[in-house]
Amino acid sequence: MLNQTSRRQLLKNGGLLGLIAAFGSALAPRFAFAAWNKAAFEGKTLADTYKAMGAEGAKESGEVQILASDIAENGAVVPLQCVSKLPNTTQIAFLVEKNPNMLAASFDIGPDIVADVTTRIKMGQTSNVIALVKADGKFYTATKEIKVTLGGCGG
Repeated sequence: MLNQTSRRQLLKNGGLLGLIAAFGSALAPRFAFAAWNKAAFEGKTLADTYKAMGAEGAKESGEVQILASDIAENGAVVPLQCVSKLPNTTQIAFLVEKNPNMLAASFDIGPDIVADVTTRIKMGQTSNVIALVKADGKFYTATKEIKVTLGGCGG
């Protein structure tokens, strides 16, 4: 049988743990998760990939920015970042024009997540990289040429 002091301590500790659990989930970081659209990832042309993603008619936007080096020394590991300042951004994707499969990465963005995605992709050769952003149901793009000095897709 527990004495009075141990019961109080047990209740106090249990209440504290409950409080920590309640506030801990509110303070936990939020993450973007890679999305899977099989038809888009298998697209061989820009038109096919846009069609599979429902992005036909995407427009260039100054509110979408690609942050990456102009030269990638190793095409097997090309770091990229896309920042979207468009309100209600729900998706960010990276496409590489000269890769065998154009769509390199796609991320769904939740409503509480800052639209800023960083990843690493493979590039077989020097090519334009396109950041495709979906915001308010419309698609917007930004393009940057990245020169590859050592191939990453089998080269």
